[in-house]
Amino acid sequence: MSSPRPTDSATPHRTKETSHRTAPPDRAARAGALCLRACLVTAALSALLLAAVAVTWSPLISFDRTVVDTLHTSAVQEPTFTQVNRVLTDWVWDPWTMRLLSAAAVVWLWLRGERLLALWVTLASALGTGLQQGVKALVGRERPSWPDPVDSAHYAAFPSGHAMTAVVTCGLLLWLCRRRGMAKGAWMWCVAGAAVSVVGVGFTRLYLGVHWPSDVVGGWLLGACVVALAVASYGRVALSRGH
Repeated sequence: MSSPRPTDSATPHRTKETSHRTAPPDRAARAGALCLRACLVTAALSALLLAAVAVTWSPLISFDRTVVDTLHTSAVQEPTFTQVNRVLTDWVWDPWTMRLLSAAAVVWLWLRGERLLALWVTLASALGTGLQQGVKALVGRERPSWPDPVDSAHYAAFPSGHAMTAVVTCGLLLWLCRRRGMAKGAWMWCVAGAAVSVVGVGFTRLYLGVHWPSDVVGGWLLGACVVALAVASYGRVALSRGH
């Protein structure tokens, strides 16, 4: 009479470890479909806004001018607050700071052996930068001009590179945090930090008079489109590869 086959105590551990990193196929498929729809919606809205900017649609141009005039008046009158905004936009939320955060996440994923995910974050970040520069060159929009500027910026205005890079970076980092099964409390803090960064950097660009409001909104929309496309496409590729 044969003895019962011993159970492998490591198997439940591996199953549990895998379960918090990979969603069930049906849930992953639904999430991918949702992200794909979000990508299409943000792409359509970006195209509409780009068209309005390109044809200098009067209501949009009037709104842009009213907002930046009001904020510039405040920036000239409040030099201390203006300096705070310059520090935030040039150091805390600068595109290169955001890219360094993405690079750190890529290195961490690579060292953990999650090479496909590391590659996907790299490609999404590169796509965001390339798309941003391409649209800037295509539209060639002039930045606001002032007789008494409080800051300066280079390249074309639409879309805002600061705003777009912040959305791409924060969106990808939140995606990675969600995949790791972060605790609810920590997750809420991450979401709050991302929201403050995205909204905050948009405000600094307007307050310093180097962008129009539609530049910032355009950066947000294009950045969200890139993140949604990255998440949706990764889900399909990962499922097909059995990740």
